[in-house]
Amino acid sequence: MPPRAPAFWMKNGLAAHLLAPVATLYGALAARRMHRRPEGRSPAPVIAVGNFVMGGAGKTPTALALAGLAAGRGAHPAIVLRGYGGTERGPLRVDPARHDAARVGDEAAMIAARGVPAYVARDREAGIRLAAAEGADLVILDDGFQNGAIGRDLALVVVDGGYGLGNGRVFPAGPLRAPLSLQAGMADLVLRIGQGVAAPALPGFAGPTMQGRLVAREAAGWHGRRVLAFAGIGRPEKFGDTLASLGADVAGLRPFPDHHAYSEDEARRLLAEATALCAEPVTTEKDIVRLAGFRSGARAELAARTAVLTVDLAIDDPAALVQALDRLLGRVQR
Repeated sequence: MPPRAPAFWMKNGLAAHLLAPVATLYGALAARRMHRRPEGRSPAPVIAVGNFVMGGAGKTPTALALAGLAAGRGAHPAIVLRGYGGTERGPLRVDPARHDAARVGDEAAMIAARGVPAYVARDREAGIRLAAAEGADLVILDDGFQNGAIGRDLALVVVDGGYGLGNGRVFPAGPLRAPLSLQAGMADLVLRIGQGVAAPALPGFAGPTMQGRLVAREAAGWHGRRVLAFAGIGRPEKFGDTLASLGADVAGLRPFPDHHAYSEDEARRLLAEATALCAEPVTTEKDIVRLAGFRSGARAELAARTAVLTVDLAIDDPAALVQALDRLLGRVQR
């Protein structure tokens, strides 16, 4: 995945056409991976949360919302992640007091900081087994939809409503992780988060589509605040748009690549710019955990001075998801 999605992924221009042969090969390899079959059953029901395209679409907020729904229905869910950006191979349960983002990755660190059991494992099946052995009766897989070798009971695919599917081509000619008809045919539920572009046609998909939105906590508290926003996420411009929609005076937005590890020099520049703009630094939950492990220097100062915008996923009508969840939990409780 490139640090930032190239502009030509949004249109069928010359670059997309020139990359079509490579995309055909990539799509064939991705299809082969998706058609793999698990060797055995998982020790607990597994929900795979994924997306059709490269980059962020809201998988982690969706996994957290799923965990909340499941816990509210008496289950003991756990979230298993690859730990992208971290050094830990796992399998390992994340302890916020001992494991920082540099070791387990920002998403796992963020989930664990919220009090949700999070497991990091390069071998996701090993992570699932460890989570089940430690009491999880439902495992939520953050990513892994395109890996058919991982056994799963439900596939929930998240679509960014403001981005859609780009030009509809497979990587590197476009943002799709695999041919759309194949991916759509393997999805059980689709969740569209936010609005913006027309809902894409999904050939081969016969399940329900839900609509969701990211809701800021303490939304009223951002009105009139002058902020310098910075974010290293899949689509950082969305972060600035969200702050503006809450009434914040966004003096500037500084985008960084997804999972970016901030340097001392970058932290100093952000602090200096915030001072020059008479603005308060603000970032995302995922970014702040990457700064949380520093005890001195500019990064520690930036972490101390930076406000955090916390968001939760709200699903307008979650009936289809609740029914699917109850079916899985019923299997557990029998």
